[in-house]
Amino acid sequence: MAVAEAVQEKPKLLAEPPQRLHHHAYVVRDQELNRQFFEDLLGIPLIATWCEKHHNALLGREVAMCHTFFGMADGGALAFFSFADPEIYKLIIAEKPPVIGSFDHVAFKVSDRTYDEIVDRLRRAGENFRENDHGYCKSVYATSPDGLIVEFTVDPPGVEQIDAIRRADAHSELARWIAGDHRTNNDLRPH
Repeated sequence: MAVAEAVQEKPKLLAEPPQRLHHHAYVVRDQELNRQFFEDLLGIPLIATWCEKHHNALLGREVAMCHTFFGMADGGALAFFSFADPEIYKLIIAEKPPVIGSFDHVAFKVSDRTYDEIVDRLRRAGENFRENDHGYCKSVYATSPDGLIVEFTVDPPGVEQIDAIRRADAHSELARWIAGDHRTNNDLRPH
């Protein structure tokens, strides 16, 4: 069913709108230069560095990546990806349409109820979407007609403790990643 058909009558709004922006993610070439700009120059704190490896189905191989978060007062964040393999960056940069377009997206924190409602709405409309359990949050992704990837995310129980751990080691984990140690530090992601 097309979206236009699904909303022929006046659509109902979400019973509970998204609570806040969880993060907005971009791809960068140099995490340290990016950190210097956002933290040292602008004063926005680096609050988490996630170093991960995952199998990318489009590439057919494992990809090592570093994902940094710079905190906003409301709990939201600006987030940035970089990759151990410079060839990955060339496939993702925004100078041209990326070969792999799933890293640039905007994410909203929602309640469990809203998450379930959004999944239900996407299913009923026949829209393509994907879900992913990152360990530190659970997400559903959909793509707008213009290609904007929108993520709705739910924090797991104990998120305060998870956030405290990443806040405490954000700088050392980023330094480790930049130095070439691309081991994952996400033991929360289901395998």
